[in-house]
Amino acid sequence: MSMFVIVLLGLATATAPPPLAGAWLQHVDQREAWHARQQGRILPLREIEGRVLPTMRGSQYLGFDFDGERGIYTLKFLRDGKVIWVEVDGRSGQILGRTGN
Repeated sequence: MSMFVIVLLGLATATAPPPLAGAWLQHVDQREAWHARQQGRILPLREIEGRVLPTMRGSQYLGFDFDGERGIYTLKFLRDGKVIWVEVDGRSGQILGRTGN
């Protein structure tokens, strides 16, 4: 029985994502956004941030994700312990939606 438990634990840890998976995915988003910017398909992140950050006073900016297929930036904020996501069209800079408070 104990050998069975050891095998199960080994399988569970072997299939778990590495601890740095989140950092690696953020790096992929940054690289993808950089390539899209170099090709002229989207606005620079700084311009997007410049449009959104003033509308999020009282919030802490946590970073962004980028969906290269849709050309959408998702900026993440923290306010009063709640996460807020703001979706922005990378081509026009238009705020598409906001979730959270």
